[in-house]
Amino acid sequence: MNTDFKNGIRDGLPIAIGYFGVSFTFGIMAAQAGISPWLAGLISLTNVTSAGQFAGLTMIVAQASMAEVFLTQLVINLRYALMSLSLSQKLARGTGTGKRMLMAFGNTDEIFAVASTRKQDVTPEYMAGLESLPILLWTLGTVAGAIATGLLPTAVSTAMGLALYAMFVAIVLPPARKDRHIAAVALVAMVVSCLLYYTPALKNISSGFAIIISTVLAAGLGAFLFPVQENVSGVRTDETNRCDKQETEVTQKGVQG
Repeated sequence: MNTDFKNGIRDGLPIAIGYFGVSFTFGIMAAQAGISPWLAGLISLTNVTSAGQFAGLTMIVAQASMAEVFLTQLVINLRYALMSLSLSQKLARGTGTGKRMLMAFGNTDEIFAVASTRKQDVTPEYMAGLESLPILLWTLGTVAGAIATGLLPTAVSTAMGLALYAMFVAIVLPPARKDRHIAAVALVAMVVSCLLYYTPALKNISSGFAIIISTVLAAGLGAFLFPVQENVSGVRTDETNRCDKQETEVTQKGVQG
């Protein structure tokens, strides 16, 4: 088995476990809306988006038009396009368009957070491993939740809805503590999000557009202040990796001397 694939499986296991709990809640809600467990599972398998699926399910129940569903999903899920564009800076050279499209399909918030903090180039094999278990357990969790409808107390089902956010914090916090650049970008996104939510003049902006605005501003500022550099050999690296490389070279020269 490819080493990158195995590393991806290892890194994706915690995400998959968290996804099972969140999708379990979606399965319960889908079953309560009259959707069969297998159809609910198909929705999860072909979407792999928590906010988009929950919003879409609400609109389906409300019998919204196709145009409304389309526009809502476009706004809510547009951030994935931004994340995929950002992640493309870390992809291994020679990654073709077809592989990029497959990788983008499963590029969720948590998977992006893990892949973007990887020190090495992100290969298709690594992303295949990283995305496999989360997609599988997201689908199985939905089916299990739909089958188990009515067996869990309402309080438990509601609490499961918080699992996604708790997991995302757990993924972002460790690298943010080690790298001030990540911490700065996360802080900017948090401040912008709070301003959009609490400022009376901006409060009417939809949650989907609020996410997009926060993402663009934070990511744009991060890209401007902390750009990914390219060294002479053509290997893309960040400031930390360059410093590590220089330190290693100095050490090697000292030993040779």
